[in-house]
Amino acid sequence: MTEITEALPGPFAALRSQLLDAAAAFAGAGEGAGGADPVSGILAGMVDDVDRALREELEIFPVCHHSPASALAMARRLREKRPAVIYLELCEDLRPLLDELRNCRLPVALQAFATELEDFPAEWSPLSVVAPVTEASAEYQAIAYALDTPGVELVLVDRSTDHVFQWEPRTPPEPAADGGEGAALHGDAVGIEIGDLRPRFAELEAHLLHHGKVRHWSEWWDQYVEQPLVGADHDTYRQVMVLIGSLFRRLRPERDARNDRDEDRERYMWTRMREHLAASGADPARCLYVCGAFHAASRVEQFGLRADAPYEITPRTATRWQYGLIPSSHSAIEAQFGLAPGSVSIAAATWSKALKGSGVTPYRLKGQEGTKPKAVRARRAPDPGGPVADRLSGFLSRPPAPNGLDEDELLGWCVDIVRLARRNGYLASTADAIAVYETSVLLAGLRGRGRPTPYDFQDAAVTCIEKDTVPGRRDVRRLCEILLGGDRVGQVGYESLPPLARDVLDRLEPLGLDLTKRTIQRALLDLDADPELRPCSDLLWVLRRLLPDNAVRPIMGSRRLGERPIQESWDLDLGRHQRSIVELGYEGVTIEQVLEQRLRRTVADPKATAATALAAVEDAILYLGGGRIADDLGNRAVELLAAERTVDDAPDVLRRIRRLLAYYRTTRADLPKWCERFVTAGYAHYCTLLPTAFLDEDTGVRQVAAMLGFLFSMESLALSLGCDHSQLELAVRQSHPEAPARIALLWAARSQLGLLPVAELRARYDELLANPLVVPSIPLYLSGFVQALEPVPSLAPVVVEVMSKAFARLPDPVLLPWLPKLITTLRDEAAELVPVLVREAGRMLPASLPAVDAWVPPWSARRPAAPASAPVPAPARAVADLVAAHPAACDAVAGLLGHDAGWRPAAGGGGDDRVTGLLAAHGDTAHAVAALLGRA
Repeated sequence: MTEITEALPGPFAALRSQLLDAAAAFAGAGEGAGGADPVSGILAGMVDDVDRALREELEIFPVCHHSPASALAMARRLREKRPAVIYLELCEDLRPLLDELRNCRLPVALQAFATELEDFPAEWSPLSVVAPVTEASAEYQAIAYALDTPGVELVLVDRSTDHVFQWEPRTPPEPAADGGEGAALHGDAVGIEIGDLRPRFAELEAHLLHHGKVRHWSEWWDQYVEQPLVGADHDTYRQVMVLIGSLFRRLRPERDARNDRDEDRERYMWTRMREHLAASGADPARCLYVCGAFHAASRVEQFGLRADAPYEITPRTATRWQYGLIPSSHSAIEAQFGLAPGSVSIAAATWSKALKGSGVTPYRLKGQEGTKPKAVRARRAPDPGGPVADRLSGFLSRPPAPNGLDEDELLGWCVDIVRLARRNGYLASTADAIAVYETSVLLAGLRGRGRPTPYDFQDAAVTCIEKDTVPGRRDVRRLCEILLGGDRVGQVGYESLPPLARDVLDRLEPLGLDLTKRTIQRALLDLDADPELRPCSDLLWVLRRLLPDNAVRPIMGSRRLGERPIQESWDLDLGRHQRSIVELGYEGVTIEQVLEQRLRRTVADPKATAATALAAVEDAILYLGGGRIADDLGNRAVELLAAERTVDDAPDVLRRIRRLLAYYRTTRADLPKWCERFVTAGYAHYCTLLPTAFLDEDTGVRQVAAMLGFLFSMESLALSLGCDHSQLELAVRQSHPEAPARIALLWAARSQLGLLPVAELRARYDELLANPLVVPSIPLYLSGFVQALEPVPSLAPVVVEVMSKAFARLPDPVLLPWLPKLITTLRDEAAELVPVLVREAGRMLPASLPAVDAWVPPWSARRPAAPASAPVPAPARAVADLVAAHPAACDAVAGLLGHDAGWRPAAGGGGDDRVTGLLAAHGDTAHAVAALLGRA
């Protein structure tokens, strides 16, 4: 239950009494008086908060982020008061960045960035904090005044970026909301804003939106706070803003984790301000404290200059922070801080209109890019000083002065939106412009507004123009945002870029392009005709490796080991990816240094494998010229290979080491020492794991084939370096796979080692085809034979032969389901083996259609058919008797094999000529079946 403090004499005593009387009347109208205390406590507490903030010796200036009313009031107050010290609610370690704002085009964001973390969870990396700055904001007015006015000191008093994450719970920070391309300018950074003024009580916000007849919070704030306060005097503005901050502060969930952080921030700021005043000796009367209205209504014990409650500020961690400016945009700000789409653009338009109507001259940094000096004469008014007067009572009791309909403005909007709509494919006409005008006025009247707002105009345009279809890529709501100011995107000036970003622009200057533009530009490089462009090509490939794919995109040309391009064509979009280049500048001085550091971190990662290390070696050769960095990464690859206990990356290892060995053999006289160590270590490593890999179900056939490919293709080099051939032969002899594909792969390996002649390999496959019990597994054997082309490419004729026999002899129920699997296997796992098969098949198969009829396969071996009267061996006779004794089973098997029951043996048990002839032709099979049945 909230306690009601006794009313103190002061300017707000009358208002306090009125609110308490209203609370009592409200309680009396209810079911009982039990609800009077909470309501009275809240209303009285709000007035007390206003009184407390305004009585403070240090003037508190409450603001709301990106609010034109706050910016206008700030510009007025700065010209009246001329403070010597401005305390600003912003991370204190961002202060050096503010001097660089004059080289930028707003909006931009101040950023702190860290990749190497100390005392923070490693999975948080990288950490990023951004604080967007727009021209229509009170903080920018204060910054511009302080930086361009001699003798004025600007002090940032909020917690440091390191403390932002110190105070976070030990869970990964949630990424920013996805807002499309504009939101990507901020990425997943944590946003810091000055004056987050929004209800934290969901029911309160829903109540305000419902009774305000608006759709979202930005519209409610514009109608009920922004517009009434645009022309308000200083005292009225301060009292209303503190009152709103107090309301939202008191109506917030008690268990919200943000409550403690808010109060800690207030303790931090007041402690810093007292420390600065004590150290500098500044006069509090000439100081101004700019903070969010929510913090202006603070009730912490450290509030005020005369408070003596101690507060200990913890030291920062050892994390090394990098600072810089990155581009921002209206849509990025809206997405990160949960504002309605278009609200920041509407605020910018409101700011421009308010400047024209009020005659206030805003502060702008000298040399600010993208700004023009205003030729408006400033209305200098003296600082009123003196006691605080109650302006709240009059503001709350009187309705805002009605603003008449600005017909010229609304007509201009209606005409322009129709013009934009026609350009974007809508069938809009003058009648639609009239309809938008009338509907805007109607909506404003229904919502209790004296004049249509931009939000009313948006709704009217969508209703009258868009109807039910969107012919282009922009809907009408987006067109309205463009009309009212658009998604303005800022840019960091050259002088404010980190050294790496400036170095990139300087080195790409020979291209003759303006890379600061936010458009895609085509760069054509004829490297033979103009060798001076080769360094640009090298830099572009490094940028391609480090930046997002759409920032630097090659249209023509490639970079591979051993290749030297002649001409290249690039699509460059560096202007829209300035943030990514700036963040690269936090990691090093040059782009090559950043790439080297990243490659070293990649191979040093605990999850790194030999394949990733070999990929890093390849990148080091392609982009850094190789040398020492390539040798260091190669030595790490040897260590990782020896430590691996699985062979999952064997295909990638084989492909990359082959490519690297081929490159080194063509570019230098001898191989690097790490390559020799890698081959010997890999030979011993894969020989050791080979028997286990043949049996392990979790190891794929592709991996086993890659192991054999490494062993066979590297064997000559490994033997010259001291390896033992018997180690490989012993590993193959110890392998006893059971799966069909692995058995075929083992046969190929044994054939390569000379342990299995090719003739015997063909005979074994023919036996498989002749065995009806094995026929369904033939596709699995074929898959193994195809994979065997990796370690034994000389086996290509045999693979073509076995596949041809399979296509010729396998029944359709077995062959047809297997063909799609064969195609997908070749495409996904053995794409490089397909040319070998096709080339070998082209050599063996007939080249013309007439030759097909007379073509005899080279592997065909015709056997003479046994005569019908030939004597039947005893084991075959036993099988025939068994078949005759079980006719039902015989019919079932015949049906499965696609034959009718007309071949059934005679009842006498002797069997007909067809059965005896079949058994005589396949005597070996008859013997095997008889032995299995115990009839031999």
